[in-house]
Amino acid sequence: MKLAGLVAGFVLVTAAATASTVWAMGPGAGPRHSFSELDVNGDGKITMEEMQGHRAARFSGADTDGNGMLSRSELEAEAQARASEHVTRMLERLDSNKDGQLSQDEMPEPRKNMGRFFGRMDADGDGAISEEEFAQMQQRMSERHGHHGFGEKKKH
Repeated sequence: MKLAGLVAGFVLVTAAATASTVWAMGPGAGPRHSFSELDVNGDGKITMEEMQGHRAARFSGADTDGNGMLSRSELEAEAQARASEHVTRMLERLDSNKDGQLSQDEMPEPRKNMGRFFGRMDADGDGAISEEEFAQMQQRMSERHGHHGFGEKKKH
């Protein structure tokens, strides 16, 4: 049971830590965009202009006061809207008895590679993940995926 709690906690922390980065990365950064959303002209292809236009539209949609900048409250509202959409999709997909709640039985089984993933996080092999190992894993994931926060600018 401790492993399940740790995994759930890890998923939540990782999602929260990367949510703003994924949003900043723009279209295609996650599974929330369909091909048809990005293929604005419907020609069966997504151009760089279409991706940039979608990103600009997302920014404008979040910029509720129209000042060309995203305030903390605007970012939080956008994140909350996306979280709400995610929860709706999750319930639609997993709530097999359609009662609006997820029981333990309705939750998906852990991925087959969870043990291998845990083993990579447990660098010293003691069967537990320390705070330091957790931080190191987050750093490796960030470096591997090239995430940049809002305060960082990509160097060209």
